[in-house]
Amino acid sequence: MMASRSMVSQQTMGDVVVVEDNENVGKGRNRQVLRDIGNVVRGNYPKNEPAKINRPRTRSQHVPLVELDKPVVVRKPKKRAEKSKDVEIIEISSDSDEEHGLVAVQEKKAAKKKATSYTSVLTARSKAACGFEKNPIEKIADIDSADANNDLAAVEYVEDIYSFYKSVESEWRPTDYMQSQPEINEKMRLILVEWLIDVHVRFELNPETFYLTINILDRFLSVKPVPRKELQLVGLSALLMSSKYEEIWPPQVEDLVDIADHAYSHKQILVMEKTILSTLEWYLTVPTHYVFLARFIKASIADQRMENMVHYLVELGVMHYDTTIMFSPSMVAASAIYAARSALHQVPIWTNTLKHHTGYSETQLMDCAKLLAYQQWEQQQKRSESKGGLQKKYSKDERFAVAKIPPSKSLLTGTEST
Repeated sequence: MMASRSMVSQQTMGDVVVVEDNENVGKGRNRQVLRDIGNVVRGNYPKNEPAKINRPRTRSQHVPLVELDKPVVVRKPKKRAEKSKDVEIIEISSDSDEEHGLVAVQEKKAAKKKATSYTSVLTARSKAACGFEKNPIEKIADIDSADANNDLAAVEYVEDIYSFYKSVESEWRPTDYMQSQPEINEKMRLILVEWLIDVHVRFELNPETFYLTINILDRFLSVKPVPRKELQLVGLSALLMSSKYEEIWPPQVEDLVDIADHAYSHKQILVMEKTILSTLEWYLTVPTHYVFLARFIKASIADQRMENMVHYLVELGVMHYDTTIMFSPSMVAASAIYAARSALHQVPIWTNTLKHHTGYSETQLMDCAKLLAYQQWEQQQKRSESKGGLQKKYSKDERFAVAKIPPSKSLLTGTEST
């Protein structure tokens, strides 16, 4: 018998010979064969004659949709040297190559979307130059979260309460009364207030009592002239009234007579008390410095040293007539916190939390803070033997000797903090 031999049919497509194997018929087009066609078609050519290369006719190449928006780039073929025997190789990508190409195109488009524009680069550089990237916006702290279960703190109404205090504080401020007081000057008032500080310490009264005493004193002096010999009497009666209003156990009238070295009688103090109440029309519930201090100190998250420093600066400002007349109680309280934080080198000096709860920016507080710093420096320049009750009170260790801390140099020199 004749040996069976697989028949191989040949089909001519252009100048390229396509070989079909009968064994692979019906099994689909051989991918490996197509990949081989992309290489040099090897035939029975003479050794010295270069192989004849032609682009085979294959299935149509599918163009991905993502490439339709790109311009078609036509590349000129490189000129082949006359004597060169190099063969130009044409590669035909398989389906897997097309898939990789599609992924590469999609990644390239995604990279373009993520590419930083020129405007964004300039914006980022501007923020970096201004320090915005290094100093992100500080969040406002919730200072009332710890008192959420404290009914006495009135967390639900505290913001409204202090908004009301700030709106009406100007109604209870004293006016510039020195021009209407023929026998009283600023130095006399300073001596009286410093003496009242000493009395306040001896009786161990609450801070609220002291600030209400000064408010009653200044409001009375604003509407009625007082002889020089009765100025101390007005101070004693104001202290008695504020003690009855704020203290559980106020000092007795006889105690005040004794501490004034019997300069005034029991009856004189009570008569002056009645005169002051009728003149002020019995209005004693007013927003004093202490009302704002309680809130602002809480917003500053201060320790005991910081708290004593703030009270020292406020009492120092209350002693001076110009500070009391020029600035409102809330302004003095906020400025004292600013000056204290600056003197104690706390960074930042003014936070967004303080700005939110005080209602004052750093620029608004600068004039009052500088005045408090100067008064602090002036108080420390006095000789030890001439120091009054305020300096002695805040020079003790129990109050962290805050009266000995030097004021902020930046406030004294007039240079604002950065």
